[in-house]
Amino acid sequence: MAAEVLSRAKWLYCGEPDESQRAILVQFSNGKLQNPSNMRFTLYKNTDSTNPRKRSQRILAAETDRLSYVGNNFGTGALKCNTLCRHFVGILNKTSGHMEVYDAELFNMQPLFSDESVENELTLESETKTFREKMDSCIEAFGTTRQKRALNSRRMNTVGSESLNRAVAKAAEDIIDTKGVTALVSDAKRDDMQDDSLYLPPCHTDAAKPEDVYKFEDLLSPAEYDALQSPSEAFRNVTTEEILKMIEENSHCSFVIEALKSLPSNEESRDRQARCIWFLDTLIKFRAQKVIKRKSALGPGIPHIISTKLLKHFTCLTYNNGSLRNLVSDSMKAKITAYVILLALHINDFQVDLTTLQRDLRLSEKRMIEIAKGMRLKISKRKVSLAAGTEEEHRLGTLCIPLPPAQASDRQAKRRRIT
Repeated sequence: MAAEVLSRAKWLYCGEPDESQRAILVQFSNGKLQNPSNMRFTLYKNTDSTNPRKRSQRILAAETDRLSYVGNNFGTGALKCNTLCRHFVGILNKTSGHMEVYDAELFNMQPLFSDESVENELTLESETKTFREKMDSCIEAFGTTRQKRALNSRRMNTVGSESLNRAVAKAAEDIIDTKGVTALVSDAKRDDMQDDSLYLPPCHTDAAKPEDVYKFEDLLSPAEYDALQSPSEAFRNVTTEEILKMIEENSHCSFVIEALKSLPSNEESRDRQARCIWFLDTLIKFRAQKVIKRKSALGPGIPHIISTKLLKHFTCLTYNNGSLRNLVSDSMKAKITAYVILLALHINDFQVDLTTLQRDLRLSEKRMIEIAKGMRLKISKRKVSLAAGTEEEHRLGTLCIPLPPAQASDRQAKRRRIT
């Protein structure tokens, strides 16, 4: 009777035996299962039911007394046959004579060793590393001797920088504990008042005469003054026609033109004035440059001692693209401006038209007044007649005794407010 029922069984497709779960078929990669009674299976599914790709992901775990097995239907360990073909499981119902066919899914079970957990930890650690750390690991394993030496040097520098930062932080804490916050704030204010002195010549505040406040010897040494005799000869012997030609060609700034017009007739005074005017004119032209690559860039006719003074005192030495260059930085431009003002004071009996100099130096009026006040000049106003018959207001700077009180620039006041 059983043979008769079996020969007459009918195909009955039932789909999935459980809701959203196909029947499970397993195969073991390391052999055949001999005793299925001691196997314990556990099926895990992805909890994300909204994602169509993740909701069908399954992990099957099997445990025996000796080994643990794991298989999944996604990732690199999944069998490709699940996507290329369909699997079915048939169950013969002898009572009804139907072969009940269900959808099935094949899992490849692989033994899980303790080394794999270590490997997973290493993989996780590798994922948390930065690109720099991964490159360093590659250099340690496969790098050349030169690369390994550079890596060790960089790591030592990093450690040294961290140690330095900790030392500086500890020193700062010790200073605060020792002096107190109030004393440190007062010291900072006093330092701000001295910032302008970084680009100003020495100021003798106890001088009895204006010419002794900023001594001429601090601007030009005797050797430098003597070196100006030859290049200033053209200014010393300048004629009215030559001055008109300078105005037409716009070869010199307004202050130099006006100073040449009023050269004294006394030979000694005229010689001194001509040397000062020539050096002032050279400073203004020097200030307009940004980078000095070589001494020849200063122009012909400049004595060696003067070119050395310009490069040493009015530029910063920088390194760029494998070569050294002299840079006229913003702080150096401020220093040149201060020296130009002082030369103009010595030329014009210690009173100078700041508006004319400001235009020649292409400075803002605010910045010019800041530097002049930092030099302890008294600022006043004066009406100046123009060629068209109109008048305009100019700012004058006068060096007088007693000196006005020192004033901090607006930039320093702003920095203190921010602090």
